[in-house]
Amino acid sequence: MDRPQYYRFHQGQKQLPFVDAEYESRLKILRQTMQETGVDACVLTSMHNVSYYSGFLYCSFGRPYAQVITATDTVTFSAGIDAAQPWRRCYGDNITYTDWQRHNYWRAILSVTGAGKTIGFEGDHISISQMQLLDSFLEPKEKIDIAPASMKQRMHKSPAELALIRAGAATADVGGHAIRDQIKSGAREIDIAMAGRNAMELEIAKRFPDAEYRDSWVWFQSGINTDGAHNPVTARKLESGDILSLNAFPMISGYYTALERTLFVDTVDADSLAIWQANVDAHKYGMGLLKPGMSCADVTQKINAFFKEHNLLQYRTFGYGHSFGVLSHYYGREAELELREDVETILQPGMVISMEPMLTIPGDQPGAGGYREHDILIITEDGNENITGFPYGPANNIIG
Repeated sequence: MDRPQYYRFHQGQKQLPFVDAEYESRLKILRQTMQETGVDACVLTSMHNVSYYSGFLYCSFGRPYAQVITATDTVTFSAGIDAAQPWRRCYGDNITYTDWQRHNYWRAILSVTGAGKTIGFEGDHISISQMQLLDSFLEPKEKIDIAPASMKQRMHKSPAELALIRAGAATADVGGHAIRDQIKSGAREIDIAMAGRNAMELEIAKRFPDAEYRDSWVWFQSGINTDGAHNPVTARKLESGDILSLNAFPMISGYYTALERTLFVDTVDADSLAIWQANVDAHKYGMGLLKPGMSCADVTQKINAFFKEHNLLQYRTFGYGHSFGVLSHYYGREAELELREDVETILQPGMVISMEPMLTIPGDQPGAGGYREHDILIITEDGNENITGFPYGPANNIIG
């Protein structure tokens, strides 16, 4: 039997998160960059860029995936274990590579790029070993890192993306309310988190009946577990007076949104209340700074000054926010759109960014715990639009 190195397996109907024109618009911008830089073919390998330019969100399990974009074609490359699903969920063509012979993945890619071309690659994703294989199989005349240009493109959201992100923020609110309803002394973190996750997945299925459902989750922390924003859920039981951290992350077709809130069970002591209120005030202040013409660094320095006035800057644990879009919490956050001292990017209409001040007070000090609030905002022509609806602050989130 003559087994192929790669083949096409297409069946069923295509079902994409956006209309074809949306993908053509994205590809047009990338192809303009390719033309300006002399790139003949882009070999995209990251989850975020393959999803952004094709709609296909791959599941690796140790196998490589890719999308090749030329001046005329767009082709995704997937493993045989996926059968026709990648074709149904991608814009353009799809080639399946077989795994009976090592590196058939690169042989399949070569069939589209050809040898001796100028190849665009993702310098922030491709591994050293895969780059060596790219050199061996494609024999590129030149290689150009396309990642910075593609990242800047993703920072500016289309109307279709903004609509999806708004739906994601509303879904996070649904998860937040489901979590809030489960909070009481004696309840376990894991049970509360599951209630929020289930509510979000059902909401996504209601809003997007033709989507694929994966990777939505909740981090719900209590007591000492709140000290880190990304601490995993445990079976710890809530106690009266506990500080709580609600973190809901729905994903819709590769687009993440988020909701984070500080809450307390039954009551809050005076020291904790003062710190909580200061973080809430910083949150309000920071949201007011997000408008066109402000730089990420300037926003950061102003919030730093606010916390310094309250003798809390030393407890800051994170930058004050970041871009939202494709896989922003899974992989691929646009690193040039973050509220940090070393990011000089100027905010522009159509960007989506969070405001999320975080403070961690050590366990041996009054008010110990992790405090965080998180809203998602769209930069508009004259300011911003806050698309998060779940309430924040002591007036709303002392539960009991």
